[in-house]
Amino acid sequence: MSMLDREILALCRDVTERIILPRYRNLQEGEVEDKGGNDPVTIADREAEIALFAALARLEPGIGHVGEEATFADPAAIEQLRGPCWIVDPIDGTRNFASGQPPFGIMIARADGGLVQSGWIFDCLTERFCAAHRAGGAFVDGERITVRTTGAEVPVAAISLIFLDDAHRQRVLDGLGPHYTLADIPYCAAEQYPRLALGTNDVSIFERTLAWDHAAGTLWLEEAGGKAARNDGSPYRVDEWDRRGLIAAASPAIWHAMADRLNAL
Repeated sequence: MSMLDREILALCRDVTERIILPRYRNLQEGEVEDKGGNDPVTIADREAEIALFAALARLEPGIGHVGEEATFADPAAIEQLRGPCWIVDPIDGTRNFASGQPPFGIMIARADGGLVQSGWIFDCLTERFCAAHRAGGAFVDGERITVRTTGAEVPVAAISLIFLDDAHRQRVLDGLGPHYTLADIPYCAAEQYPRLALGTNDVSIFERTLAWDHAAGTLWLEEAGGKAARNDGSPYRVDEWDRRGLIAAASPAIWHAMADRLNAL
């Protein structure tokens, strides 16, 4: 494990122990709000993001920082994705966290020139730590990993439909359902990306592709040997924050099969 990985792991553990877990299943009245569209935020999200960025600023002063909660408060902050920046989702899976259920985790990425250069995913309950560096491989708890599929005859697909309108949602289900075993989604990208590399799911599709949800996971999956790209095959870039649609798969072949079917709908 690199020195940077060790520092990020220590940071995630510290914020989890001091800020996140003390409020798990212990949120008080007024400590959960809805940002709109069934998108909750808690006091733990906000406090964790502040603590994470304070520590990251000490690791590399002077670069941008883009967080889910800070960007909600000030949408102009997203412009920092155009340059070198840290990207943070302080509690990915807030819906689960707020309801007292797993999974949820911390996602951190370092991007430059619109491309993710490093990414980290920390499971707050199990302490599973995924790390990846561009052209440097993907790791789980310090061990280099290579993606594996489920091995199922019918690929297992976890399809996020929550940001589709009713008509589009039904077209997707009708068009893809016969070709896949449909699995429940965890409502947590910090869990969904590991599932794609560790043999639980074979493919996922996402409509909303915000950087704090996908920057770390897309790099980690690709460095493990999977494929994560826009529906047209172009690479995922954090500076294209208005684009929608993303396919992530345990192998390029599975990715291409899903892209062909999805683009034919």
